[in-house]
Amino acid sequence: MTLTSAIALYATMTFFALLPGPGVMVVVGRSLDSGFRPGLAIALGILSGDFIFITLAILGLATLAEVMGNFFVLIKYIGAAYLIYLGYQLIKPQSDSTLTEQVKPTNHSTHFLVGLVTSLSNPKVMLFYFSFFPAFLDLQQVSPGDIALLFLIATLSVGAVMVGYAYLASKTKSSFQTSSKTRHLRTGSGALLIGGGLFVALRS
Repeated sequence: MTLTSAIALYATMTFFALLPGPGVMVVVGRSLDSGFRPGLAIALGILSGDFIFITLAILGLATLAEVMGNFFVLIKYIGAAYLIYLGYQLIKPQSDSTLTEQVKPTNHSTHFLVGLVTSLSNPKVMLFYFSFFPAFLDLQQVSPGDIALLFLIATLSVGAVMVGYAYLASKTKSSFQTSSKTRHLRTGSGALLIGGGLFVALRS
């Protein structure tokens, strides 16, 4: 891969990562509610999904990716239902202690899996890696150095953008923590999670 192609690929992936979508909605919504670490776990799950698609694209396994997409249909709906449940629990009026117990699980692996499912069930991500990826490099002649560079570019674009969203949302949470507008923040967080869940469930 040439330097020009690497820069172009980085710019393109960063641009698409910045666009509001289910991944951004889930990262922001969870970070607004629970802080940076849960948002970071979801961001890492999303990045891992991109790593899987990059690997399949390099191996020329587009057909396997389609089969995998069908295999994850059930998991997709479970993940969507979980996101909608979390959003509903945030919006539903109840005491702060009850709310905290119900919607703030400490198991970060759950958040990671939510991010992974969000990424794997996104047809736009699959379309990018299997349709537009070859425009930036010849997948028939990929060297180990190219593979390492591809993962680095994904980390510095998709990963950095998602972590940035998580950080900014968590800082917003901190600024509202002692404010009378905390209820509105939770409602907004719940709406983002429900919206992300609906995106995941309804996308074809």
